[in-house]
Amino acid sequence: MKHVERTAAAVKTNGGLGPLRVLSASGQLGYGLPAAALSQGFARRPHLVGADMGSVDPGPGYLGSGTMGPSPEGAKADLAAVLRGARALDIPMLIGSAGTGGARPHLEATAGMLRAIAHEQGLHFRLATIAADLPRETVLKAVRAGRVRPLGGMPELSETEVRQANVIVGQMGTEAFQRALAAGADVILAGRACDTAIFAALPGLIGYPMGPLMHMAKIVECASLCCVPGGRDAMLATLDGDGFVLESMNPARAATPLSVAAHSLYEQDNPFEVFEPEGCLRVDAARYEALDARRARVSGATWTPARQLTLKIEGTTRLGERCLLLCATADPRVIANLDSILPAVERNVQGMLPADLGAYSLHVRRYGIDGVLDWPTPPKAPPREVFLLLEFVAPSMAAAKTVAAMTKQYLLHHGFPGRLSTGGNLAFPLTPPEVEAGTAYRFNIYHVMDVAELPPLFPVSLEDL
Repeated sequence: MKHVERTAAAVKTNGGLGPLRVLSASGQLGYGLPAAALSQGFARRPHLVGADMGSVDPGPGYLGSGTMGPSPEGAKADLAAVLRGARALDIPMLIGSAGTGGARPHLEATAGMLRAIAHEQGLHFRLATIAADLPRETVLKAVRAGRVRPLGGMPELSETEVRQANVIVGQMGTEAFQRALAAGADVILAGRACDTAIFAALPGLIGYPMGPLMHMAKIVECASLCCVPGGRDAMLATLDGDGFVLESMNPARAATPLSVAAHSLYEQDNPFEVFEPEGCLRVDAARYEALDARRARVSGATWTPARQLTLKIEGTTRLGERCLLLCATADPRVIANLDSILPAVERNVQGMLPADLGAYSLHVRRYGIDGVLDWPTPPKAPPREVFLLLEFVAPSMAAAKTVAAMTKQYLLHHGFPGRLSTGGNLAFPLTPPEVEAGTAYRFNIYHVMDVAELPPLFPVSLEDL
């Protein structure tokens, strides 16, 4: 509880609550920290430093495989930079969504890095780790009781999908971080977590109004992304009771009323409401004002505690092994006939494959035509060249590569009306053009679950380093 008591003593005045400084080190730890901005942030003597480390944005592969998005070297370097600054000031350091996916393997790998840094640099602190993995039976009971709802166009969650998931995590809120602070943690490393929880936990325990506090946490979690121009530099937020001030630690970036207001909508389907496990933030009455050319002050957001506690839950299931075929064409006749060439080649390949190969899937992305966006109408003039990315997913890598190699040959020499040559219609950027891409996963759980209480779901473990 020392950080809570110390910070409370530093900010409380006879008139109420004075300034509390929150430093956001990075919008996603592990991809490099602008050193000058981080140093400037610590020079402003923040009361806490935090950083998000994960997301579902990179897709299901990291959660499903238990691997990190950044390289281990990059993740460790960023952790070390933030940890050194936090320990030099003796302020709490809070990290959420450890190791990208936030499941047990990610949490353990990131905790191992912190232990190694402590040993190598002679640092001493109390480390709290908070696991986010959910017991399968807990989710199954919720499904049976009708307490799970889909998100983002997902279907209703079935018991079959829950059983097929190789990992399930819940996105913890502020409460779990607050328990770790109350237990005397200097460094908090959490599994899958709401980005806001990292920055809201300590001020919330001290008593800052939850509306402005959660709004601050929502904006600052992406560091200087809310600025003009946006960037990855450290960001300082200063709570002052009924509002907060935002300032990038890079003097080349400005937090303006417009840029900050725009970022309030980030990752939200509703521009006025942000739902968290413990309640709902409303920003429709928020006010944004410029203090000077680089700083903006925000106030007016409101907070409504939840009548029903909820959790966003995420899970993945294995699809198979993935192989990619990379090729391109600048032949206008091939480009004009791709709609007929590709399905014809697939039919030819299906007829040649070994009977015992097993089921497989093929997805084709035609970059230059519809690889990124499926245009409602084709362009008047065909593109000059097209890149083809063919994705094969099969039970084994050997099977996926078999289909990819056979498709390559039939696609390379496929005959079509108007063809001028029997070969040379495709270009390959790599040799071999078949690229092993590892195991393929999909999100089969992306839902909201009603819960009776939060603490049993997110256990806090403590160790002194």
